[in-house]
Amino acid sequence: MSANWNYLVHEMPDLLAPSMAKDHPNLPVIKAEGCYYYGLDGKQYLDFTSGIATANTGHRHPKVVQAIKDAADHLMHGPSGVIMYESILKLAKELSDILPGDLDCFFFANSGTEAIEGAIKLAKHVTKRPYVVSFIGCFHGRSLGALSVTTSKAKYRKFLQPNGLVYQVPYANAKGCPDGMDAEEYVVEKLVNDFETLFNHQVTPEEVACVIVEPVLGEGGYIVPPSGWLKKIREICNQHGILLIFDEVQTGFGRTGEWFAAQALDVTPDIMAIAKGIASGLPLSATVASKELMKQWPLGSHGTTFGGNPIACEAALATLKVLKEEKLVENAKKMGAYAAEKLKHIQEKYPVIGSVRSIGLMIGIEIVDPLTGKADGNGLINILDKCLEKGVLFYLCGNSGEVIRMIPPLTITKEQIDQGLAVLETAVAEHLNELKSELSVQYQNV
Repeated sequence: MSANWNYLVHEMPDLLAPSMAKDHPNLPVIKAEGCYYYGLDGKQYLDFTSGIATANTGHRHPKVVQAIKDAADHLMHGPSGVIMYESILKLAKELSDILPGDLDCFFFANSGTEAIEGAIKLAKHVTKRPYVVSFIGCFHGRSLGALSVTTSKAKYRKFLQPNGLVYQVPYANAKGCPDGMDAEEYVVEKLVNDFETLFNHQVTPEEVACVIVEPVLGEGGYIVPPSGWLKKIREICNQHGILLIFDEVQTGFGRTGEWFAAQALDVTPDIMAIAKGIASGLPLSATVASKELMKQWPLGSHGTTFGGNPIACEAALATLKVLKEEKLVENAKKMGAYAAEKLKHIQEKYPVIGSVRSIGLMIGIEIVDPLTGKADGNGLINILDKCLEKGVLFYLCGNSGEVIRMIPPLTITKEQIDQGLAVLETAVAEHLNELKSELSVQYQNV
């Protein structure tokens, strides 16, 4: 790789589609290692994004890198089925040991979106039912099938007319909970009412193949639902013979402080979609179900050319080994609790932080206008830019881009969390001071 490719950065608008090249912050880098990126500008950046929850073992973990190099000496490509190779079988066996319940049979693909497509196809094939129920605010991908159940932002669906065989109900939201009422009781009661309305007025439960949900809301805003809410979904599905799909693309492989959110929140789905952290950055995903379900999905009903690539499978095996040997799942729980506690102290000092929502090292920091309490996506970008100037990279989510995602590699240390959150606090303080000095005298008392 050239150490000086700045000339190409200027050509980026012509070389790459805006939908690929216009994300935030477009930081030119030449290398990544551990919890750091190294920029074209010569600076080191502490990475609190981990490739959007993908580099769970840290960037370029030496054991994963070596596994990739060794694998390339033997096989570059499958395709599975035409040939067969040890890594894909060994990976399926090892994954079945860490997944919940009887999720022990795999269709490997390349991306989270593909895993979602597979999950929906499997559910429809098995049940012979046409309809799907998803939740408002969830993100499941951008291909047309996955997009039909994605509602985190309307712009993702604009002009694309996703198929009409999907109904949505609201995701868990305790903000409307009346004073004196338990928040979990409130969201569960609302869920029951929402499903009763759906089944009474829009679609009969006998026509619904599956309910798909992110057990922790990701791109839609990092909302952690009560376990009882997910358990009630499980109960409704059981009652009507509906299959339950968990989208664990972002929550998987230790991110929540357990192997999967299903274990952290004590609910087991019928089908699961996994990806991101599975292979430390190589493209790999899987649709997972029990053998009993998968046996009803015969040859030719689904297929892939690149899914389960042998090099990606070896990287995944090395990833699992590192996660276990270095106790990174436990570290996610410990460091996540430490970071959340520090963030709550920062929140108390700065009214631009509306809430802090966390499970393991999946942490959302909501940025609001301190006068109105409304989501402030512009303020968030100002804060993220200031953090980047000081050498810390965060990412964003939420319907208005108002939530900072703090999703560092699971190798993160207490010292690195202290460093990153010190930078974040400084950026938040500077942002608040700018509001006070530039916008209105009204901000003087916040």
